[in-house]
Amino acid sequence: MDEADKIAPRPSFAQALAVWARIGLLSFGGPAAQIALIEHEVVERRRWVEPRAFMQALNYCMLLPGPEAQQLATFLGLKLHGVRGAMAAGGLFVLPGALVLFALSWLAAAGGSWAPVQAMFHGLAPVVAALVANAVWRLGRRTLGTPLHLALAAGAFVALAWLKLDFPWVIGASAAIGALFLKGEPQAEVGPAPPPMRWGRELMRLGAYAAIFAVLWAAPVLAAIAIGGRDPFQAVAVFFTKAAFVTFGGAYAVLPYVADAATRQYGWLSQADMVHGLGLAETTPGPLILVTEFVGFFAGWNAAAGGRAGGLSPLGAGALAAALTVWVTFLPCFFYILAGAPYVERLGRLRRAAGALSAVTAAVVGVIASLGWTLLGVAVLKPGGAGPDWPAVAVLAAAFAALRLTRAGPLVLVAGGAVFGLARLALGF
Repeated sequence: MDEADKIAPRPSFAQALAVWARIGLLSFGGPAAQIALIEHEVVERRRWVEPRAFMQALNYCMLLPGPEAQQLATFLGLKLHGVRGAMAAGGLFVLPGALVLFALSWLAAAGGSWAPVQAMFHGLAPVVAALVANAVWRLGRRTLGTPLHLALAAGAFVALAWLKLDFPWVIGASAAIGALFLKGEPQAEVGPAPPPMRWGRELMRLGAYAAIFAVLWAAPVLAAIAIGGRDPFQAVAVFFTKAAFVTFGGAYAVLPYVADAATRQYGWLSQADMVHGLGLAETTPGPLILVTEFVGFFAGWNAAAGGRAGGLSPLGAGALAAALTVWVTFLPCFFYILAGAPYVERLGRLRRAAGALSAVTAAVVGVIASLGWTLLGVAVLKPGGAGPDWPAVAVLAAAFAALRLTRAGPLVLVAGGAVFGLARLALGF
C-alpha cells in the first residue's frame, strides 16, 4: 500500500462530530464543491477512509435520488461509527443551512412588503436565471454526447415546458429508455466482486428498515396535523415526500416540479417568491434542495395569514411547515444509505443501472432548461408582460459571463444581485 493510501486509526465519535460540523458549515458551492470538501477532510487530510471505499460510496450515492453530497457524508459517517455516525454526518450537513434559510425565509415573509427588501429580492431574479443557465451549460457539455442523449434532453424540455407533464413521469420514462437502449458503462469496479447475496435475510432486513422509517415519517406528520390541522401540513408532507423520491439530477432538476405545484396547484407562494427562495438557498451552506424549506415556510405562513393552520400565528405555522418539509425531504436520504449500504458494490457494476442513470442525467439538462424557461427567463425578460427588463437582462448576461470566465461563486453573485436591486431603488428605475 502506498504511504498516501494508509488509513489512520479510526477517530473517536467526538472527533468525527467536529469534522462533520465543520463540513456542514463550509459546504457552499453546490455538490461538486461539497464532495471535494468531504474528500479533502475525510480522505486526504485525515485518512479516515481509503480512496477505494470513498469512490464506492460516491458511485452508490450518484445512483440515488436526493442530494448526493449529503448522502455521501451520511454513508461515510455510517462506515466510521454506525447508525449514530450516519445520523451525525448527514444531519450536520443539513442543519447549518436549514437554520440560516429559516431566518431568511422569515425575513422574506415578514419584510417582503418593505421596499428595500423587495428591491433586493427583485435584484436576485436575473442572477438566479444566470445560475440556471450555467447549470444547463455545464451539465449539457458533460452529458449530451450522443443523439439519444440530445433527444432525451429535448424531449424532457418539451414535456415539461410545453406539454406540462409531471416531472416523475418524465424521469421515469427517461430511466426506462436508458435501461433498455443505453446500457452504459458501469461505474468503476474497485476491488473483487462481492459474495452472493442471501435474499431471504436481506428482504427481512429491508422490511424492518422500511417499517422503522414509516413510523419515523408518520409520527411528525400526524403531530403537525394535530397541532395545526390538515391545511397545509398534510399536503406539505405528502408532496415533499413524493418529491424526495424523484430528486434525480440535483435540486435544479426537481425545481420545475416543485415550483409548478407550489405556485399553481397549491398556491403556497408566488412565482416571484419562488425565485427569491432559490436565490436565498444559493447563499446558504448545505444542499440546494433546502429551497423546499423556503416553500414549506411560505405554505405555513400564508395559510395562517389566511385564517387556516389551526389558529397558529404565521411565524408558528411557517416554522412548523418548514421543519416538516426538511424532515420529509431528507428522511428518505437516510433510508437509502442505511438500507442500501450492503448493495454498494453491486449497483455500481450493473450496466442497466448505469444506462438508466446516463439517460436521467441527459433528461435533467432539458428539465433544468425548462426551469429557466417557465419560471425565471419569462419573469426576467418580460416582467408583467411589459417587455424585456433591459437592466435585468444586462445583469443576467454579466452574471453568466462571470460564472463561465471567472471563479465567481453563487454567494458573490447573489450578493451582487441584491446590491443591484437596492441601486435600482435608490436611482428610481
